[in-house]
Amino acid sequence: MSALEPPRDFLVEIGTEELPPKALGRLEGALRDALVEGLAQAGLHHGEVDSFATPRRLAVRVRELAARQPEHTVERKGPAVQAAFDADGRPTKAALGFARSCGVEVTDLERIQTDKGERLLYRAVRPGRPAMELLPGLVNESLGRLPIPKRMRWGEGDVEFARPVHWLVMLYGTVVVEAGVLGVHAGRQTRGHRFHHPGPIALETPADYESRLRDPGRVLASRSERARRIREQVEARAAEVGGRALIDPDLLDEVTALVEWPVALAAHFETRFLEVPPEVLITTMQDNQKYFPVVDAEGQLMPHFVAVANIDSREPERVREGNERVIRPRFQDAQFFWDQDRKTPLVARRPKLAEVIFQEKLGTLLDKSDRLMVLAAHIAAALDEDATLARRAGELAKCDLLTDMVYEFPSLQGVMGRYYALHDGEPEEVAWALEEQYQPRGGRAPLPAHATGRVLALADRLDTLVGIFAAGIRPSGLKDPFGLRRAALGVLRILIEGRLDLDLEALLEAAAERFPAALDAHAVVGEVFDYCLERLRAYYADQGIPVESIEAVAARRPTRPLDFDRRLQAVETFRRLVEATALAAANKRIRNILRKAPPAEHGTEVDPARLSEPAERALWEALQAARAEVEPLFSAGEYAAGLERLAGLRAAVDRFFDEVLVMAEEEAVRRNRLALLTALAELFLQVADISRLPGGVP
Repeated sequence: MSALEPPRDFLVEIGTEELPPKALGRLEGALRDALVEGLAQAGLHHGEVDSFATPRRLAVRVRELAARQPEHTVERKGPAVQAAFDADGRPTKAALGFARSCGVEVTDLERIQTDKGERLLYRAVRPGRPAMELLPGLVNESLGRLPIPKRMRWGEGDVEFARPVHWLVMLYGTVVVEAGVLGVHAGRQTRGHRFHHPGPIALETPADYESRLRDPGRVLASRSERARRIREQVEARAAEVGGRALIDPDLLDEVTALVEWPVALAAHFETRFLEVPPEVLITTMQDNQKYFPVVDAEGQLMPHFVAVANIDSREPERVREGNERVIRPRFQDAQFFWDQDRKTPLVARRPKLAEVIFQEKLGTLLDKSDRLMVLAAHIAAALDEDATLARRAGELAKCDLLTDMVYEFPSLQGVMGRYYALHDGEPEEVAWALEEQYQPRGGRAPLPAHATGRVLALADRLDTLVGIFAAGIRPSGLKDPFGLRRAALGVLRILIEGRLDLDLEALLEAAAERFPAALDAHAVVGEVFDYCLERLRAYYADQGIPVESIEAVAARRPTRPLDFDRRLQAVETFRRLVEATALAAANKRIRNILRKAPPAEHGTEVDPARLSEPAERALWEALQAARAEVEPLFSAGEYAAGLERLAGLRAAVDRFFDEVLVMAEEEAVRRNRLALLTALAELFLQVADISRLPGGVP
């Protein structure tokens, strides 16, 4: 190819057996990103990059890819000129060898002046390599970097990939890139829908890709387009039966990864199944069958669902009947579990918790339930809530794990506990607590809405955190089998967002009380608290709060998360004041001065009689006035108002550092000035260490 050859579009498509649906989006993005990174490293300039993924293919199209790398200058330094030539000016073996290694004559070499004297230099301008030569290696390298946990082998070769590969398209403009990838030779023929158009489809250029797959191939190559088409069709089918579809984002992603030509169909199930809790039916439809449930205007489940087929059948009624036939036995099983489980009260299942190990060193689920009864009652009392209800909730907390329904649908733990508790005649507050003990179920998921639910959710997580740490199991890297990160974040969210002003360290100590003395759970309380503090840093960082503000508060180690939150919000308000930067810098300076002063001179008592300079007297008076105003505010937790008042000290602080020599020669004067600075710093430290905030040392 000529260096002047214009850029062309490039397309690579890997055709496979059906790829894992839950990994399809990740594989698509990883292939696109890896190829873009490879092109950048190779110096191949390009335009827009599109990626595509269906159950049977991964593809990337690169617009206006440069025909070759840009030319580049190669430089190599050789031996010193003094060593390169003898006294008569003839080249030595060093010069001849260097020239030979560069493929030129000695006379073609240049000279360059360096800090070690004059040296020989080889300089040449080399043309870039053609894209056609580089693309096979770039594609192979990109595929090798895909996040595929389990790779498969097929046939007699040793090639490995997520699924067997059947075809490969690699086009640069109209030209096929000569390459062998994953055991398949590149061509220009893709394939259409497995049933509608199983034969090959020739592509003239990369620009043809989407249109040729759509017609005649009956394949929508774009994942986003398929998702949009599915959503539109599902909503339309639900409206046709007078309802609204529940479209879970994860389910939509999965269905999108299961079909190439989506066709949505509304189907029906028998109304008698609506006697079963709707969560059970919805879980069955979504998790097991990949169907979209339909609800009415009030949000009540209707006896309809929407299925998405991967075929445009000439007999859609038979497809509909097939889906209805498949769901019926699953609903029958659910109805059987529902009827059978209600024959045995939850409390009657409790003794069998002794047969289920929670953790080897921590005992059984019955042991955990016993601990939850006491801890939940303790927390309820601290919050002036009903301790009797909390104790009962702890007693029943894990009983639904032994029901047939939860055994079949583990994601319904707690939900079924609520239904069965209500059926048994338990108080509604207790019933809701059985479900809400698992809330929040994720980072931004809803918190428990009932008081006893909040109490039980805290007790369950605190027991797990202390117990698992005491058992010697800490999260490491990606390993967190007991979900301690999620448990810690859940505790923090309930305390902060639920506005529960409880001492986390004291709660952890209370949890440690319930374990056998031999486990020495109290010994890990500090470690668990620090672990929660780390999660708190991440919690606020996710909200966009600067790390300096978080660290300023964390340095004071408040043990009540709600108090931590109030301090942090106050620091964020303080940071926006015009005086904040100067006062942060002044606090840094104070810290440095105190750090360098001999420990014997770190007094805290200021002798007003020894304040001889006007500037230090002015600072002392301003400090005394501020202290009288802010200490009641700090005691009441009104940190923002207190810090705003302390901002008024800026002028006095600036004047002090401008006019006063802290490290005076006279020891008594020096001690007094250090005590004055200590008093100033400690006043701010009642909220946070603002020396950690941005601000240059004055």
